[in-house]
Amino acid sequence: FVKFANIEEDTPSYHRRYDFFVSRFSAMCHSCDQDPEVQTEIRIAGIRGIQGVVRKTVNDELRATIWEPQHMDKIVPSLLFNMQKIEDIDSRTGPQSSPTGGVKEENPSVLAENCFRELLGRATYGNMNNAVRPVFAHLDHHKLWDPNEFAVSCFKIIMYSVQAQYSHHVIQEILGHLDVRKRDSPRVRAGIIQVLLEAVAIAAKGSIGPTVLEVFNTLLKHLRISVDLELGDRRSSAGSATLSTSSKESDERIVQNAIIQTIGFFGSNLPDYQRSEIMMFIMSKVPVLGTTSKSLDPSHLGDLGTRRIQIMLLRSLLMVTSGYKATTISNALPAPFLDPLLSPSLMEDSELRQLVLEILHNLIDRHDNRAKLRGIRMIPDVSDLKIKRDKISRQDVSFMKKHGQQLYRHIYLGCKEEDNVQKNFELLFTSLALTTIELANEEVVIDLIRLAIALQDIAIINEDNLPMFNRCGVMALVAAYLNFLSQMIAVPAFCQHVSKVIETRSVEASYFLPETIFKDKCDLPKSLEKDETDLFFLTNKIAESLGGSGYSVERLSVPYVPQVTDEDRLSRRKSIVDTVSLQVDILPGNNTEDKVDNTEEITFEALKKAIDNNGLEEQEKEKRRLVIEKFQKAPFEEIAAQCETKANLLHDRLAQILELTIRPPPSPSGTMTITAGHAHYHSVPVYEMKFPDLCVY
Repeated sequence: FVKFANIEEDTPSYHRRYDFFVSRFSAMCHSCDQDPEVQTEIRIAGIRGIQGVVRKTVNDELRATIWEPQHMDKIVPSLLFNMQKIEDIDSRTGPQSSPTGGVKEENPSVLAENCFRELLGRATYGNMNNAVRPVFAHLDHHKLWDPNEFAVSCFKIIMYSVQAQYSHHVIQEILGHLDVRKRDSPRVRAGIIQVLLEAVAIAAKGSIGPTVLEVFNTLLKHLRISVDLELGDRRSSAGSATLSTSSKESDERIVQNAIIQTIGFFGSNLPDYQRSEIMMFIMSKVPVLGTTSKSLDPSHLGDLGTRRIQIMLLRSLLMVTSGYKATTISNALPAPFLDPLLSPSLMEDSELRQLVLEILHNLIDRHDNRAKLRGIRMIPDVSDLKIKRDKISRQDVSFMKKHGQQLYRHIYLGCKEEDNVQKNFELLFTSLALTTIELANEEVVIDLIRLAIALQDIAIINEDNLPMFNRCGVMALVAAYLNFLSQMIAVPAFCQHVSKVIETRSVEASYFLPETIFKDKCDLPKSLEKDETDLFFLTNKIAESLGGSGYSVERLSVPYVPQVTDEDRLSRRKSIVDTVSLQVDILPGNNTEDKVDNTEEITFEALKKAIDNNGLEEQEKEKRRLVIEKFQKAPFEEIAAQCETKANLLHDRLAQILELTIRPPPSPSGTMTITAGHAHYHSVPVYEMKFPDLCVY
């Protein structure tokens, strides 16, 4: 049969069918003869027969019956069954290599693999799926997803064998199978996701077609399912700590980590324009206060479920943003991305804040300076770090004018959290330093100094009743940052003031310096004295030092107060409520007498009216936004047609009103000309009208 299959025919034979041969050769591939040598010979003969059938039929489009599911369901499992017998799986993961000796040719595993590669290499757009689907059935039937070494090996062979333009079909099939097996054990799902990761790693080097958003959407959906299952198991086992439940939870963590790894790897291999879209897509799924996540609605998950989803998605986002280099900061941090990222909802605990800051670092740091700034410390000579920076572009200046207050506010509120640990302070320091390097002109420098002084006031005044460790940590953060900033702007008088305060602290209060406070064992003071001015950075001395170097220091005398956002009014978090109160207190015209009067006027009716007015204002804003969006995006012809229709309706209505409202008077009082639309009403008697303002119009 093999000799017959190798004969090239000039004219095809349309009546010849190979169903019988496919069935017989597939059965031979599964031979279980008691004699091992005879078994191997029969299997090799079966594989050679299948190879002959493939070669005889696969190139003739008029006889494409070989690709029909009933044939593929026999051929593909027969080849996979023999491929499983190979001992060294890793030797087959790369592109096809020709056999080097007769011994390998007589090995059923190698022969089956070569036939499998040949079959996939000949697959076209229309029959690709028929060749891939039996692979899933075989892996399911033989429970080869856990462990998944053979499954990974199979799909590497598939991805290297199919034509590059069809590789996204394979990815779609894996995603579809993941949906089918979504209720299986965590290890099975993790095995499928790891196979997807390997397939994506190969496909990402070339074109991956239209499946980019589909991949991310499916993975995020399964991330949500995994969190649901983990929390469901935890709730069902509440009060009884069993070993099986804890192991199942850890298995779900394996699934979640596999999903995050796949998202990160896939995202980091995309071109920048696609990566920015994926960043926006993932961010839109993060549940934050005041927004509704499109497919990850956390309403029934509770606080724990919401937090798990937030952490998982931010970890995914962190991997996607790694290595992303935008030409301008506004491209990296557009408003629809920045607003939810800096939301108070993502400040609920220490880990969330760390992830948000790390994502910001990935996007702000365009010159790879972050590694040089790692760890919070007093840098003796910043020039030794060889920091790379460019002149601040006009677009970056514009970005800071628009969104700088959001960044300052996030850092400010982040310092006021009681659960901050050393890593939080390190990341806050890096955030301030990177903002200085990448985005600071003279105006921003002044704002950053105001922010640093405000942070120092948090620790000294302590309105938030922070623990002593946090207060000393904030003081150390301010010292480390002003030491860095003074050397970056190189104003001698400013450097001298900062150095003097640091020297005094090292002698009298070393717990205000990062090298001491962040040691494992550090003796904390019992209280902070406000009158120990030698230990503090003073606004008036900083203003004097910078004023002599041409800086506009008038704003330094104005204390920094963070912006109040709409979310603050919805948030239940103490630090934000305090901040809102503080800002209201220092607004112009808010003196004590006014406050007393206002308090007396607050009643239930007044509050109800205010709430109703706010609702009406929101509706009006939404209406205006929709009108603007329509005029920006709708086709011109559509807008013109609607305007013309409205004009005609107005004209007809005006004519009706004029006719209906004129009543016969005792005597006319004059005549006038009325124009409505394109019609002209000349010498209409002006009588007593129901609508006097319409007459004037």
